[in-house]
Amino acid sequence: MSSKLKTFTKGFLVENPLLVLNIGLCSSLGVTTSIFNGFGMGLSMTFVLLMSEIVISIFKKLIPSAIRLPVFIIIIAAFTTIVQLVLQAYVPALYAALGVFLPLIVVNCIIMGRVEAFASKNSIGDAALDALGMGVGYTIVMVAISLVRELLGAGTLLAGTALKVQIIPEEYTIGLFNSAPGGFLVFGIIGALVQFCKASKREAE
Repeated sequence: MSSKLKTFTKGFLVENPLLVLNIGLCSSLGVTTSIFNGFGMGLSMTFVLLMSEIVISIFKKLIPSAIRLPVFIIIIAAFTTIVQLVLQAYVPALYAALGVFLPLIVVNCIIMGRVEAFASKNSIGDAALDALGMGVGYTIVMVAISLVRELLGAGTLLAGTALKVQIIPEEYTIGLFNSAPGGFLVFGIIGALVQFCKASKREAE
């Protein structure tokens, strides 16, 4: 596998920010009650991460080491504000659903960790690949958690959109999955399955 492809794909599973690194968990448990919310949060994070890594990689040699963290936060905050304004103007339902977790992207450990550990030390191209890979990996997990929680908790798919479908009658849904404990449960099960697959692969090798 080429180094470029490895940089891009490591965020899918090997270094998945949620399932492997276990960072940025607040949003994964707070907004994943519907696929619409989970996918929207994933795209928002990916945009902020991508733009932040690119900008920081471009100006990394010009940012004094003593003030690099405040500068990183300012850059991340700028792109987070752009996302907020765009969602508020064009997708108000998603803006309202994401609530406080949207502005909290500024201090999300995933973004801060990647710009500090990767973007500030690598080329623009590698920083963009890293951001896209981490963003895609994050979004996949968010959608997976949302799928289970929405289906079992509300009995629907794609709630909040024109494509909403009622799969399970409301009287047969499990309210637990709409609450925080339900989020922890689904996240734990998905994480356990990933670890089981990784262990099985190692044994097979």
